[in-house]
Amino acid sequence: MSLGLLGKKVGMTRVFDKEAGVMIPVNVIDVSGNEFLQLKTTDSDGYSAVQIGYDDQKEGRINAPATGHFKKHNGTAKKLIKEFRFESDETLPNTEEAHPGAALFESGQTVDVIGTTKGKGFQGVVKRYNFAGQPDSHGHMMHRRPGGIGAGTWPGRVWKNKKMPGRHGQYRRTVQNLKIVQVRPEDNVVLVSGAVPGPNGGYVVVRPAVKAVK
Repeated sequence: MSLGLLGKKVGMTRVFDKEAGVMIPVNVIDVSGNEFLQLKTTDSDGYSAVQIGYDDQKEGRINAPATGHFKKHNGTAKKLIKEFRFESDETLPNTEEAHPGAALFESGQTVDVIGTTKGKGFQGVVKRYNFAGQPDSHGHMMHRRPGGIGAGTWPGRVWKNKKMPGRHGQYRRTVQNLKIVQVRPEDNVVLVSGAVPGPNGGYVVVRPAVKAVK
């Protein structure tokens, strides 16, 4: 893995490509405020990684261990902490310098975006698992119900992992190979074309694509 960014999904807008003559819908991701917190090496921690904090937080709202961690590494209190692993200590970035922010990426680059999807609340099996449902004809009374869930005389119980109604949404999802349409370092935002998981205001992780299409 290589260095990425923590950000917040702001919303959507559109960018006009003059050369192609098309309008491109994009997601705006705010990446301002990324800060290096800790550098982990093979000798001290057993692996190579960089710890990054994002989104300022009031010190009174974090517990004592977290406060000590931030002060130990000369960082400010943050709401979100994420580690980016590296193959070896030689590939670690220079954490003495300021975090590059949006300038870490470039226009046209493919990235992976990790986020938490929107919560849908308690849902039935048709919406939750795309069940086809039962007949809609006149007289039928189980249009969107799952139907029988038993397994006969043996084993006389409902099998584990049976698809049933329940809470839907708020899943951690990674959308791969999204394209960065524009990078705006002056605003510290990146404009990404494609489906970015989560609601407006939700936290996301933007990293260079692991399975980039050549």
